[in-house]
Amino acid sequence: MIDNRLEIAAPLAEFVARDLAPGSGIEPERFWNSLAGIIESLAPRVRSLLEVRSSLQAKIDERCRLLQGQPVDTSAEESFLRSIGYLVPEPDAVQITTSNVDPEIALVAGPQLVVPVSNARYALNAANARWGSLYDALYGTDVIPESGGCERGPTYNPRRGERVIAYARDLLDWHFPLSAGSHSEATGYLISGGAAIVAMRDGTTARLAEPGQFAGYVGEPSHPKALLLRKHGLTIEILIDAKHPVGSSDPAGVSDVRIEAALTTIMDLEDSVATVDAEDKALAYRNWLGLMRGDLEAAFTKGGSSVIRRLNTDSEYVLANGQAGTLRRLSVMLVRIVGLALETGSVRFEGSPVPEMLLDAALAAWCALENTTNSRSGSVYVVCPKLHGPDEVALACDLLERVESALGMEPLTLKMGIMDEERRTSLNLAACLAEASARVVFINTGFLDRTGDEIHTSMETGPMIPKDEMKTSKWLATYEDLNVSVGLAAGLRGRGQIGKGMWARPEDMAAMLAEKVAHPLSGASTAWVPSPTAAVLHALHYLEVDVEARTEALLAAVEDGSSNGTPSKLGMLEIPVLPPGRQLGADEIQNELENNLQGILGYVSRWVGMGVGCSKVPNIAGVALMEDRATLRISSQHVANWLHHGIVTEDLVRRTMKRMAEVVDAQNEWEDGYHPMAPDFDDSIPFQAAAALVFEGRAQPNGYTERILGRFRLAMKSALGG
Repeated sequence: MIDNRLEIAAPLAEFVARDLAPGSGIEPERFWNSLAGIIESLAPRVRSLLEVRSSLQAKIDERCRLLQGQPVDTSAEESFLRSIGYLVPEPDAVQITTSNVDPEIALVAGPQLVVPVSNARYALNAANARWGSLYDALYGTDVIPESGGCERGPTYNPRRGERVIAYARDLLDWHFPLSAGSHSEATGYLISGGAAIVAMRDGTTARLAEPGQFAGYVGEPSHPKALLLRKHGLTIEILIDAKHPVGSSDPAGVSDVRIEAALTTIMDLEDSVATVDAEDKALAYRNWLGLMRGDLEAAFTKGGSSVIRRLNTDSEYVLANGQAGTLRRLSVMLVRIVGLALETGSVRFEGSPVPEMLLDAALAAWCALENTTNSRSGSVYVVCPKLHGPDEVALACDLLERVESALGMEPLTLKMGIMDEERRTSLNLAACLAEASARVVFINTGFLDRTGDEIHTSMETGPMIPKDEMKTSKWLATYEDLNVSVGLAAGLRGRGQIGKGMWARPEDMAAMLAEKVAHPLSGASTAWVPSPTAAVLHALHYLEVDVEARTEALLAAVEDGSSNGTPSKLGMLEIPVLPPGRQLGADEIQNELENNLQGILGYVSRWVGMGVGCSKVPNIAGVALMEDRATLRISSQHVANWLHHGIVTEDLVRRTMKRMAEVVDAQNEWEDGYHPMAPDFDDSIPFQAAAALVFEGRAQPNGYTERILGRFRLAMKSALGG
């Protein structure tokens, strides 16, 4: 009998009974009773920790009001934060001991995708993005300029194709040079004596300048179908097919160059989804289960044809030493659950909603019990977002331990990712890692959420600088540097990932190639990208930068004193308020306000109106940005801050919001299922949600947007009869 203190919504109960339990060896009754025990034990701790957040914020607000308008004294600020327990004592040397971690996470540096697991098609696309076509990535993006007859169009442009092939050959020469000549002069590739031999246009042959880069091949040695080369742990495939439309015109028969790209993917139950009830949650869990069991499918129409997308399967190849090898074709998947602040009515305990994090952790872990397509080390990777400091990390560790016990998992099967996106975690990162030293496999930085929390935490200090100026603030640079240095000092490299944030402009790949190399150069082993195509192009940065050597150099420089050492966390206490005497012009204020409000409306109109949690949303200039709730948090908090300090008035915000709603409606005119907000603003649920995010933003705990979004999305579903 299921514990009578539990109430389980029908869609969730049916998912567990019909989809999850059969064949798992766990009966639904056993699971639900175990969950009841977890809720009884941990829900009070969750609520107590949330009260600590509120108490600390109230003390910070009081101090900020007293010091308003005065220069920030970071030493005094540090003393104050220590006195209230916001800053904890620095732990002794932290040593991460996490074991049984897949090499894609622990050892090899490369791109990472984040995708809403509620969308099966997108989730499959991301899981399959372990490999991607360099030719397609170049041809379809602005990396190859549309000049000199190289324009993109509805039909294939041979001149553009020539530019793509020339770019790829130059890339091969750069990363996999020959002992003589260029890959552009190749007329054939073959294997002899365990080495790759390249026939050249002048009748000579060449080998790789670094023979160790030859990883293997597919097909016959004299006529290989693919040649595998490896650098910095990443593999590329030179595909050879003289009958292929591209290969038939290539002297060496090369039809494509495939790049090992998205080594890892975060399947998201948090910021990129719009899951507000049991029906939504069951769909997301069902997709995660299908990914773990390997049987998820998605049917859709593309180019007038019906397509069924499935997970890729591994392929066989011959290693350089002649032995058989297996090439992994799937990204290693992590799952991101929700944070402490959300509660769900999908499960009630003693009549009350339960912390959604507890439900997510338990069901996501159960779905991964079979784990047949993912981790070869037998680990399950759970990313925990929006944790505030070491006590909350300790709670998350206890939760994972309780879930392991409930499901009969080996201890420490559930590995933890810590999203370093909240101010109290950033300032206490070493102490957070100490709490999770046997489980942690991932830390990362995120400009948007971290800035949203920065604004909310220091809301009472004064009006904040414009958003774009945040990117060059001292606090942000310190935060980015400390994340890497603290992670490296704790020994995370070799046991997990140190990550950097998202490239938000999916159509601007030339700029990404120019700028995002900074992430591996920083010592980070992964960084987020918005699409499989972006993953292919960002992978080129990891071919260019030896991240392992880079991290060793960074650590050595700190140890021998040749660098400035680990930056002081005091830099993070430089609050980004407008400096004394800085006057914003009317045009500057209006432009900032329009930018923020258009972004809020563009995102909310899809989240609330269509149930889309992450998508390409046009900004005020019409540039497509990949956005999730983090975007909303920073924008809503920024407007709330300016409202609170009188930079803008409520009347100006409302008038501007209505004009921006008309802009957003026009941008989405042809979007299937879109619900216009103008002219009936009072009756538009998405518009009212956007207004609530701004005018109630200052009162939202930590500036989070989920509660308001969820409230209005449920109202929208009800209005639509769903």
